Amino acid sequence: MIISDVDGVMTDGSIYIGKGGLELKQFCVSDGFGVALLRAAGLELSLISGRESEATAERAKELKIENVYNGTLNKIPPYEAIKKKYNLTDNQIAYIGDDLIDIPVMELAGVPIATDNAVPAAKKAAVYVTQNGGGHGAFREAVEWLLTKQDRLTEVINLLREKVQNQK
Repeated sequence: MIISDVDGVMTDGSIYIGKGGLELKQFCVSDGFGVALLRAAGLELSLISGRESEATAERAKELKIENVYNGTLNKIPPYEAIKKKYNLTDNQIAYIGDDLIDIPVMELAGVPIATDNAVPAAKKAAVYVTQNGGGHGAFREAVEWLLTKQDRLTEVINLLREKVQNQK
């Protein structure tokens, strides 16, 4: 299971507010491919975001991510709920974060990961810091790093390729 923050991980943290309060965020297509890799590997994904955001909810819907906790500053309760739902231990969870509110979960997760743009304290709590910043492929990089550590990246890429070829 990977659990990820959203703003600063799947986005660069920018928020655009338009007329009437319309909120827009920029998501990286490369990170969407990271979600596809994760699924091909048979791993689950959950999102825990500190901000309530319709843009986050829409992106999660587009990527068919079922477990989305939006507007949750204390990320421990959703983390514990996800663990319970999937009957996981901390060591079976990777958490990707970038800011101070992510650190309590990073300290619990077996594989804490920080993005290149993370605050120094989050980087210090991580076992891996991505070379890419949030919103610029950091999520995909983290997935590829995990699959490489599991010695499964090539296998998963081949599975995904096969799946795409069978859809033609």
